[in-house]
Amino acid sequence: MNRNDKQAYDRGTSLFSPDGRIYQVEYAREAVKRGAPVLGVRTADGVVLGALRSTPSDLMEAESIEKLHKLDDALGAATAGHVADARKLVDFARTTAQREHLRYGEPIGVETLTKTITDNIQESTQSGGTRPYGASLLIGGVENGSGRLFATDPSGTPQEWKAVAIGGHREDVQGALEDGYAEDLSLEDGLALAVEALVAADDEIESDELNLVTVSEAGYEIVDEETIAELFADATADDESDETDETGESEE
Repeated sequence: MNRNDKQAYDRGTSLFSPDGRIYQVEYAREAVKRGAPVLGVRTADGVVLGALRSTPSDLMEAESIEKLHKLDDALGAATAGHVADARKLVDFARTTAQREHLRYGEPIGVETLTKTITDNIQESTQSGGTRPYGASLLIGGVENGSGRLFATDPSGTPQEWKAVAIGGHREDVQGALEDGYAEDLSLEDGLALAVEALVAADDEIESDELNLVTVSEAGYEIVDEETIAELFADATADDESDETDETGESEE
């Protein structure tokens, strides 16, 4: 394939290349990777969503950066990637959840909402004059008394996870989640694991750069700054002790 042919497939949002790729979808995934990391942890009592909120300038109000969003009373989302695209998807998710309440008088299921969102995402990959969403969402909530956690992809594919990270430094964060995850985690354990995993993404972050929420039968609850500071202190203390063990001399 010469360069001109490749550029033709590169510019088309609804064309497959001869090797079966849609380049614009792959570029959208790259946009997600350039975002700050977010994660989700499913526990026995619900779901924990966490995000690293970094500002490009000290003059910017950190509260203006929204990475965690309430979708319904027992539904939340974490977003990574192109902020404007993510907001559009969050608005679509909220409208879909409200419509379900009006039609049926009950909350929408986590899986049903996720698949409705990904159906909307997928349409942008096969319609002319559009481009894929450069954002991915983690959607967590409670369904039939159990926590459920899903991730969306710019291709329109939904996947269910026990614990997952998206965005920048995904490999480091996901590795920490895999090392610390257990099926019987409580919400408190899930919060501690979320902080440890986010610290693994950047050892120079401060506690005020972290955002955490829990989604359980009690609803969507924002974790206060004092609790985050305590969890952050424990996580960084553990890291320091591990480094001391690795570099310290053995006793005689």
